[in-house]
Amino acid sequence: MTVEVYGIRHHGPGSARALDDALAVQRPDIVLVEGPPEADALVPLAADPGMVPPVALLAYTADDAPARAAFWPFAAFSPEWRALEHALRRGVPVRFIDLPAAHTLAGQHAPEDQEKPEKPNEEEDPWRDRVRSDPLGVLAEAAGYDDAERWWDDVIELRGGSDRFAAVAEAMAALREGDDSAFTPREERREAAMRQAIRKALKEGHSNVAVVCGAWHVPALVDEARARVTATRDAAALKGLPKAKVAMTWVPWTHGRLTRASGYGAGVSSPGWYGHLFEVPDRPVERWLTAAARVLRAEGLPASSGHVIEAVRLAESLAVLRGRPLPGLEELTEAVRAVLCEGADLPVALVERRLVVGERLGAVPAGTPMVPLQRDLAAAQRRLRLRPSAEAREQVLDLRTELDLGRSRLLHRLRVLEVGWGEPAGAERGKGTFKETWTLRWQPEFDLRLIEAGALGTTVEEAAGTRVIAAATAPELPELTALAERCLLADLADALPEVMRALADRAATDRDSTRLMAALPPLVRSLRYGDVRGTPTGPLRAVVDGLVIRFCVGLPSAVSALDDDAAAAMLKLVGTVHETLALLDDPAHTERWLTALASLAEAPALHGVLAGRFTRLLLDAGRLPDPAERMSRAVSAGSPPDRAAAWIEGFLSDGALVLLHDEILLSLLDSWLAALPPTAFDTALPLLRRAFSGFASPERRALASAVRRPAAQRSREHQDLDLTRAAPAMATVLTFLDHRTPTP
Repeated sequence: MTVEVYGIRHHGPGSARALDDALAVQRPDIVLVEGPPEADALVPLAADPGMVPPVALLAYTADDAPARAAFWPFAAFSPEWRALEHALRRGVPVRFIDLPAAHTLAGQHAPEDQEKPEKPNEEEDPWRDRVRSDPLGVLAEAAGYDDAERWWDDVIELRGGSDRFAAVAEAMAALREGDDSAFTPREERREAAMRQAIRKALKEGHSNVAVVCGAWHVPALVDEARARVTATRDAAALKGLPKAKVAMTWVPWTHGRLTRASGYGAGVSSPGWYGHLFEVPDRPVERWLTAAARVLRAEGLPASSGHVIEAVRLAESLAVLRGRPLPGLEELTEAVRAVLCEGADLPVALVERRLVVGERLGAVPAGTPMVPLQRDLAAAQRRLRLRPSAEAREQVLDLRTELDLGRSRLLHRLRVLEVGWGEPAGAERGKGTFKETWTLRWQPEFDLRLIEAGALGTTVEEAAGTRVIAAATAPELPELTALAERCLLADLADALPEVMRALADRAATDRDSTRLMAALPPLVRSLRYGDVRGTPTGPLRAVVDGLVIRFCVGLPSAVSALDDDAAAAMLKLVGTVHETLALLDDPAHTERWLTALASLAEAPALHGVLAGRFTRLLLDAGRLPDPAERMSRAVSAGSPPDRAAAWIEGFLSDGALVLLHDEILLSLLDSWLAALPPTAFDTALPLLRRAFSGFASPERRALASAVRRPAAQRSREHQDLDLTRAAPAMATVLTFLDHRTPTP
């Protein structure tokens, strides 16, 4: 009986090619692969033409919410995937032999000390800790490398030969010499499960067994280890482990999620590069640099054939200087930076994202086990011609067409289910309500969220409606208004009445004017969306009308006696409400709002920044006949400098055009600043700087030019007098002087 144990690097293309050759020579009668045994029934799907790596096995607890889950990713260049394909192609039995996922997921809530070495009386060995956490790093350091990834590439990925598995096994045996354990209880249990699976295959009569596992486990699985560690001992190690009810399926995966940077412990730093090495064994350097040039040209950057030729020469020269068998990723990246990108970092980052990591998204066949919610989404994607992609792309939707309206509803419903396949690009919205711009990018974990949401309904619409109804018990008014907006956007007709009842009840009992004001914008947006989408909005309009009336009545108490921070927050809220009422375009509500502002603009208890802001809003609405008089009182000698500065900050919060178009206001501000004593000027300066920093650059330049003109010149330009308005003042003065009142 023969048992060949192949120690591989997870997602290593060199290991994958070597494994192909080794299995072709061995011709095993059963293949055992590191992975969860519950997935054995899913293995035949790997031969389906619709299965396109990268993909992952997903195990999740069937009875928990939220589900506990674990993923086992596979790429086309993963040795484990090559082993599955070899077995399926030759009709050879294939099994997974790791610790069952039922134990792995059940143990996720176990105390942390269960995973610590069970040798409390012995001193901690830093060497053992280093070997356990980074075995390849130890070997690379011994070979004189400072980077484990580069050492593995030089020794394994870029070299041929059939003896690499023996060399890897010998190296790992040296690291684990003198200790049969894997240094942690969890690793010991995993290796015990693997040994038991090998024994089971031999007991069933298989005489030519191939075992494919991580290189670290090889010394624990070879014949000598199985003889040294008895079956009884392994059975005892696996006895009494906690167990959970789990389900398994295949899900699409991405190259980006194969990287260590994504949090994947067995990840690699450059899956796109590894995929290239596996798929293009002939002239990989030239083809890689050609692909890099193609990426740059697609972005409008110059990258000619001559650039590629020079980059190839540079990469090969660097490899020779460094004693490497072939240019590696480091040499290629340096060549790309120096030749194709002319030393610029941003184009290099683009190449790294598109090529070194890659943005490939796998696919699973239609026969893959799915919850009904996943199948409904897949059907909707086909019906709406909305294909998922790992690469972020922009999608502009015209809501006047049935196709785009359906796409918008689907994306909004998925957002209700916390499946953020699409994110609204708010900055790119069109001026009308019929246009939406989305950024679409599919993430592998969305499948798990769909599985978790499967208990809410069998379709995306039903599940989203159930989620919305459950959330309608939220106690805060802003949460309910946001929920109503999402409900209208997603066109959840069955859930909308429940949400509107909760919203109306909460709005009727809320006495906080600030919360009422904050609730208005999403409701008004919902009214506009409802008009475009054909959604009935009558109940929503009644809620909006009640909100406006109530917060206009309660505005005096909401804005009185505020400190600086509260006034700044109220300043933003008032601006938002003013813009929202303009969007609503209801003359009665606009008049009610402006009347409330006018009654408060000169209230003594009103914070200066709000007084200035109210005055500016009234001026812009044409409700302030003499702004100069109002500013003159605000910056008069009787007004404290800090309050006057705050008033100016609020007045100018919408820009400096009002000063540029009214020289009298500019002169008043200039005179007030010039008359401030030094201490008062120091107090007012930060507020004024904050106000002026919000001006656009052209406004600041125009304002500086106006201020540089002499005051006398500005006065001559605006010396037209209104004698009718001046007559009462002149009469009073002449009375004091005992003169006859002049006739204007």
